[in-house]
Amino acid sequence: MHSSFFDKIAAVHFLPKALPGEQEIDAFIIKLLEYLYPELNNIRLKSNLEIATAFSSLKVDFESLLSKTTACKTKGIPSICKQFFDQLEVVYDQSLEDAEAILAGDPAAVDRKEVIRTYPGFFAIAVYRIAHLMYTLDIPYLPRIFTEYAHRKTGIDIHPGADIGNRFCIDHGTGVVIGETTKIGNDVKIYQGVTLGALSVSKEMAKTKRHPTIENNVVIYAGSTILGGDTVIGCDTVIGGNVWISKSVASRSQIYYRSDEKQIVKSSR
Repeated sequence: MHSSFFDKIAAVHFLPKALPGEQEIDAFIIKLLEYLYPELNNIRLKSNLEIATAFSSLKVDFESLLSKTTACKTKGIPSICKQFFDQLEVVYDQSLEDAEAILAGDPAAVDRKEVIRTYPGFFAIAVYRIAHLMYTLDIPYLPRIFTEYAHRKTGIDIHPGADIGNRFCIDHGTGVVIGETTKIGNDVKIYQGVTLGALSVSKEMAKTKRHPTIENNVVIYAGSTILGGDTVIGCDTVIGGNVWISKSVASRSQIYYRSDEKQIVKSSR
């Protein structure tokens, strides 16, 4: 092996560590999820003291993650940690509403416990909501690492920057992609293989609205693709399976595709 190759490897290895290791981050994600949703394991905290102690332990672990994330060191780590845990109850309540929406929307679901324990849609949304909170606190790297952890486990890819309303339901979920600047309203349900993505844009437009807006009470069936920052799917609309959309759709519309016809739009349901 040429020494020039070793020099290249040394150049990166000799840099200061900028992030905690993958195992440490994954361990925190699991610990936090099992604290919030004991349905995920067999461990039960048996007193208020145990609950408070476990909460304090999570704070210590999270502050450790932040301290090992070099870009956080100038942001006031204790303050960031406090803001995160002060808002965790809101995230928890939202996630339970998501679980209820999944339960109500899937005839096969037995109860909320089953949804929390087994449904990939719930898992991905719960991790997204935690990551989104970190994203709003301007924590670098970790929000994306969190959602990529869920992506690996579920096949559901939600960028932590997406803005998702209450009672969100992902049914089945494999292959779902939700981009960074997507905005989703309340009571939206999407199925597997749905992409809420961007049209091709230059790198200079990275911070612009590149992904669609989905208004309240929209259902998007499997395999549909909706693209573009100016694309708005109006409230109370149903998007059928395997539809490609890059223009806005009026409220109370039905859009579906048949192999023997072009894409069809029916408005004013």
